[in-house]
Order: sequence, then structure tokens, then C-alpha cells
Amino acid sequence: MSTPYKLEYIWHDGYQPTANLRSKTRVIWQDSEPTLEDCPQWAFDGSSTEQAEGGSSDCLLDPVNIIPDPGRRNAYLVMTEVKNADGSLHPSNTRGGWDDNDDLWVGLEQEYVFMDGDRPAGFPAEGYPGPQGPYYCAVGHGNVVLRQLVEEHLDLCLDAGLKVTGINAEVMLGQWEYQIFGKGAKAAADAAVFSRYLLYRTAEQYGVVAELHPKPVKGDWNGSGMHCNFSTTKIREEGGEAYITSICEAFKETHDEHIAVYGAHNEQRLTGLHETQSIDQFSYGPFDRGASIRIPIGTVNDGWKGYLEDRRPASNADPYQIISMVLATLAKVDS
Repeated sequence: MSTPYKLEYIWHDGYQPTANLRSKTRVIWQDSEPTLEDCPQWAFDGSSTEQAEGGSSDCLLDPVNIIPDPGRRNAYLVMTEVKNADGSLHPSNTRGGWDDNDDLWVGLEQEYVFMDGDRPAGFPAEGYPGPQGPYYCAVGHGNVVLRQLVEEHLDLCLDAGLKVTGINAEVMLGQWEYQIFGKGAKAAADAAVFSRYLLYRTAEQYGVVAELHPKPVKGDWNGSGMHCNFSTTKIREEGGEAYITSICEAFKETHDEHIAVYGAHNEQRLTGLHETQSIDQFSYGPFDRGASIRIPIGTVNDGWKGYLEDRRPASNADPYQIISMVLATLAKVDS
């Protein structure tokens, strides 16, 4: 007797300036656990997601990646690309239209804030909590909130096979971060999007929103970013100060192109304060958390070999756009 399997198709919609995640469940019956080849192409109503007009609303979901869904029985998460009805690339499809690269390793640091209504979770109903200081990597009631949700999300990601490498409470009360790693450009971006989906879905059960706006609370509070740590075989194994410097100079020359895809409202976060460089400036240097590109101490101490950290991406940036831009800039150096 065949088994019903739940396939949760996930995609980005067409909303601007920041796309939302959408998903819907398809049930298939078969004798073995599904693979990507078992996931059929599927249509959806693009007129409800800012991706088509009502008179011609069919868009296609093309499955491209599949992982277990540990939050449901007999279930899988399926990453998809959006195609037009004729099979061509949809304009909202940022995963398509650029070549993958298995040599790129990427670690993304996803910061976010739990919002309870119009205020961060843990903030008093009126006014503000005490200033920043005791909340970063903190423990104890009053210093952190919703740790159980964070732990549940971590376990779901790990059970799904996603390489989350760490979590921590962040500088503002109600703000958290997790770090997720992937080998291969599109695999790394998929992992980040899968993990976001699981975060949103888990937060539903707690009645809060995992907010990715880069500056959800104005004032003397840290914003939320998604630092992008990246390396190639040449960076990891050869390196050298001259080569690392040439990479940083290439990122400087393409600064505006990067900022254009590094997330909406990022100017509210990249002010030159709170461990950021100003959005209209570019800098790089060893150990500098106020720079656009930080050269980690481990990279320097290992003979200028290892990885680099791009600190500019906002928490709401599209991982596919971040990583494709990093690849394009690295290609200028190695061409």
C-alpha cells in the first residue's frame, strides 16, 4: 500500500522592494520516500502574489531542491523556481539566470527580531527596556526572550539536514541570530531560505513575527544584518595578502551594485554606527567590524588564507542575490 507524502513547495513572490516567502502543500502517494525527480512541476495563481495579471494568472513552480520536513509527518520541503506559463524564467526568479559554483563556500549570519504586535518581544508596553549591553549572548529572564522558540527552530533545521553552525542572542532585546553554512553557491542560498521558512512557521505557533527589517526599532539600537562569509579554494588554500587585497578592491569598485541588492531600507542600518560602515562609503581591513569587508583574524594569522566577511547585507536581503553578486565580483578578480 502506497504512503501519502506531503511536499511543501516554497517560492519567493513578486512583492517589491522585498519579496515574501510563499508555500503550498502537494500530497503524492508512492511506495518509497520521494526524491526531487518525484516532485512534479506545479502551477499557482500569480495574480495573488504580484507575479501575473488576472487574465493570464498561471505561473509554474519548478522544483530544484528537496529536504526533509521534520515538523510534519511524512513530509518534505521543496525549493522551487518560478517560471512563466511558457517555461521561461519569471522576472521574480532570483535563483535562476546565473551559473552555480560548487567551489564557493558561504556562511550567512541571519539576524532577526521577534515582534509582538508593533514592539519587539520583551519590550515593555510603554517606553523602552534598559539600554543595550546586557542582552548580547545573554542568559536569564529579562535579558532574553523566546529562547524555547529559538531552540525549536534550531532542532528543526538540524533535523532537516541544514548546517546551522550556531545561534546566539543579539545586542537588542528580542533580537537573535543563527549562522548557516553551505558548500556551493545555490545550495548555500537554498539552505538560508529553507531556514527562514522554518523560522517563520515556528514563530506562528508562538504568536510572534520573525521580523527581518534591518532597523525595526529606530534610535540607539543595533539593526539586523546578514553578514556573508565566503571563500573559494584559492582563498582557502592559496590566499596571500596581495590576492585578498585585490578581492577587497574589486568589492570596492562594485560597491553600488552590491548595495542595490543587499536589502531594502539598509540605509537605516548602515549609518557608520553600531558596528557598520556608512552605506555611501566602503572600507576593508583586518578585524574591523566597522568596515564593509572584515578580514578575520584567523585569515590573517593563517598566512592570509581562509575567508572574508561582507558585513553590508541587510537581514532582509535575498540570499540568491547576495551570493550571485559575490560570485560575479570574484570572477572579476580571477578573470
